[in-house]
Amino acid sequence: MTFAHKMSAIGQRMTALLCLCMIILSGCVPEGRPAPVRRPPLKQTTKPRPQLPPPVVTTPATTPRPVSTSFEAPAAMAQGIKSIWAAYPDRTGVAVMRADGTWLIGHRADELMPQQSVSKLWVGIAVMDAVDQGRLSLNDRITVRDSDLTVFHQPIEDQIGPKGFETSIGELLRAAMMSSDNTANDVLMRRVGGPQVIRAMLSGKGISGVRFGPGEIGLQSGTAGLEWQPNYRFGTNFEKARALLPYETRKAAMDRYLVDPIDGATPAGIARGLIKLHRGELLSSASTRHLIALMAASETGKQRLRAGVPIGWLFAHKTGTGQIFLAKATGYNDVGLMIAPDGTAYAVVVMIAETTQPIKERQLMMQGIASTIAANHAR
Repeated sequence: MTFAHKMSAIGQRMTALLCLCMIILSGCVPEGRPAPVRRPPLKQTTKPRPQLPPPVVTTPATTPRPVSTSFEAPAAMAQGIKSIWAAYPDRTGVAVMRADGTWLIGHRADELMPQQSVSKLWVGIAVMDAVDQGRLSLNDRITVRDSDLTVFHQPIEDQIGPKGFETSIGELLRAAMMSSDNTANDVLMRRVGGPQVIRAMLSGKGISGVRFGPGEIGLQSGTAGLEWQPNYRFGTNFEKARALLPYETRKAAMDRYLVDPIDGATPAGIARGLIKLHRGELLSSASTRHLIALMAASETGKQRLRAGVPIGWLFAHKTGTGQIFLAKATGYNDVGLMIAPDGTAYAVVVMIAETTQPIKERQLMMQGIASTIAANHAR
């Protein structure tokens, strides 16, 4: 490299160094951006800040709305349910209610219809209410004896020996709610204080449109037209005695029952009661969960509403089935809570007060109601 070239390179380096120093001294401001203006700190002041108005608090979507009957259900759901109900030829009541109380679909929803074993729901609520109040524990022991037996479906009969059958309140509740054991239910009813206590519970908790009868013995013997005898508890003695009654006696007793059922309830009344249960307005959170779990594990009515509920939904329910006189079946019911995967709940009540239709036709009608609700959910 020549001397001239060396001097030129040194000059270039000096120029670059000089530029760098100028940038450092100027605060290293990037090209194209003005240097930040340094303001003096704000002086402290004792002047109070203006008071802002309180924030507007809106009701969250998860807060239950007051129960109403505005009939603003999805049109396709309402029309589908109406079509199914209208196509069924016998006296049937239907009530479908969204859990937030925004609407209720009802057909003959305010007519009293026989509950039969649907009434076990109210006994279950009374038992769990007594647990909440500390008057009972599900672990309390109790002995069931032959003298406690009722009629019809009572699987517990097979477990009663000469000294009775010792069990717990919790196991009796499981038998009543899951397998609809009549004797288990009546023992629980008496343990909480009898029919009058159940009725007082319904009234106190604001469940209207629901009657509670005298218990299984009084209900079934009265419906049949029989005077109760203790030996009716065993085997088929009740059915044999009923079959010996004159036609007129049986018909008169059944007619009285259907016109003014002692255990009658309106579909709308039951629906509102189910909504109250779901919303935690009847029991503590733990008792609500326990009772609904028993209802969801029910072993009865698998081809009724349940068969129309899609996979992924929860269905917690209680069935009811009354006596048959000639070709007429009474009190063929299913009521429960359908809960969608997104948590939306519907109370669903289908009560066939009296019918001559085959069991399959009754079941298909119920399945259609459930599947129509699910198909039109969230629309």
